Amino acid sequence: MPKSRIRKKADFTPPPAKQATNIKLTSRSWVAPVMLALFLIGLAWIVVFYVTDGDLPITSLGNWNIVVGFGFIAGGFGVSTQWK
Repeated sequence: MPKSRIRKKADFTPPPAKQATNIKLTSRSWVAPVMLALFLIGLAWIVVFYVTDGDLPITSLGNWNIVVGFGFIAGGFGVSTQWK
């Protein structure tokens, strides 16, 4: 039986190195303080509402004060998406 030819594999050549691209980071130093402030305002709003049995912060809103407090907290999460 005839012997098959042995194929020589090509030597491994690594792919060309990619050049690093500079990432332009803008100053977002305002994000963390605003985010924390919104979290704390929302938390304080809800706590004050419960501690005062609904008399504060705005009596006319009634139980909607909880929604306002969670709105501040949701705003804090919205601002947190800007953090890099």
